[in-house]
Amino acid sequence: MNNRTLVKNLAALPDGPVTVSGWVETVRDQKKVQFVILRDESGAVQLVNPATRELDETQQGDAEASARLATTEAISALAHGSFITVTGELKHDERVKLGGIEVKLATLDVVAAANPETPIAADSSLDKRMDWRFLDLRHPKQNLIFRIQTTFLHALRGVWVEKGLIEIQTPKLMASASESRAELFEVDYFEGKAYLAQSPQFFKQMAQAAGFGGVFEVGPAFRADPSFTSRHATEFTSIDTEISWIESHDDVMALHEELMVAGFQAVVDKHGAEIQELFGLEIQVPSRPFPRIPLAEAKQIVADRGYVIPRADDDMDPEGERQISAYVKETYGHDFVFLTDYAASIRPFYHMRHADDSSLTNSYDLIYNGVEISTGAQREHRIDVLVEQARDKGMDPEELEFYLDFFRYGVPPHGGFGMGLARVLMLMLDEHSIRETTYLFRGPTRLLP
Repeated sequence: MNNRTLVKNLAALPDGPVTVSGWVETVRDQKKVQFVILRDESGAVQLVNPATRELDETQQGDAEASARLATTEAISALAHGSFITVTGELKHDERVKLGGIEVKLATLDVVAAANPETPIAADSSLDKRMDWRFLDLRHPKQNLIFRIQTTFLHALRGVWVEKGLIEIQTPKLMASASESRAELFEVDYFEGKAYLAQSPQFFKQMAQAAGFGGVFEVGPAFRADPSFTSRHATEFTSIDTEISWIESHDDVMALHEELMVAGFQAVVDKHGAEIQELFGLEIQVPSRPFPRIPLAEAKQIVADRGYVIPRADDDMDPEGERQISAYVKETYGHDFVFLTDYAASIRPFYHMRHADDSSLTNSYDLIYNGVEISTGAQREHRIDVLVEQARDKGMDPEELEFYLDFFRYGVPPHGGFGMGLARVLMLMLDEHSIRETTYLFRGPTRLLP
């Protein structure tokens, strides 16, 4: 390990010798002086080199003069994106626009030279940038997205761990469907077939039967959905939790609120100024409780605003989500809203139904800035009811035996939610596609890089 200093730590150091490493962002090769903007994972700094263009007769054989000439020639040949390590003298100078510091070069080592022709530019299309994602991710704005993601998830884990929940890693190869067979990826599995998991649903419920009390997972999920919208992917990171001994889906929503507030607060505290600088946004930490509106009432509110949802399946469509979010923002000044009491006809068989109205479920969708980011519910834990609800959905209980067995040996009342990580970040940062907030996006026509 070398003794390199991260750029973000330079300002706190006194003037003196330093070593920094990173990639070349720009070179200003002037006659008497050269400037290089070097960027590492933490920020950018200006390097300065008094140019030595040639050696006179008195300097022939002078090792120091020859080294200065070699450095000048090396800088002139630097291509954007080359990785370099330099040593030099750190100088604090308020006249330097970039952070009020610069490094006067002593030595330069080209660790890895870049091709001179860069395949993408600032105005390249999103698809082109995705082709060269590793270069796209060098941009400070892209770098910040994934530091925000790290902070957000760390805050969520803090809440889970403080409450005593257990982190689990569930299998992604399954013998049968977890939810909708229509959206399953089928893969060859030795002499048979397996399916890529759409969610950890069955396995996080198994943890309740196992007496874990509460679990969480942040992991991949797969949907064979040939959708090309800005908010869908065939592989995505799902944030999941499941807790025991709940009285209703209100308990799940309360935990969900707590997690979101903690995550947003951590992001604002750590990255608020950078987000303002690079995204031009001031992130709002949501207040508790989040507004809660039954779906039937929400649909009426939307209709009163002049938009009649055309779907006949009792769900809310994207425009309806935008409209109800606009209403909530105007009425409550809130960016989040829980839509509750969805019809059993459009919910999975394992959602618990209302005690006084079996056509409705103890479930919700969480809408953020006009887009659904999560579905949560109280689960049905009574085996006889669960079997009957599976049959109502046209499912064969025999194909669900491994799952139904969980409930034959006692399981407490429980519930939970699943939430798409990239969607949350997309909406938080006002990006237009989850491709921007996914490290490596996977869609119907993208398997590379």
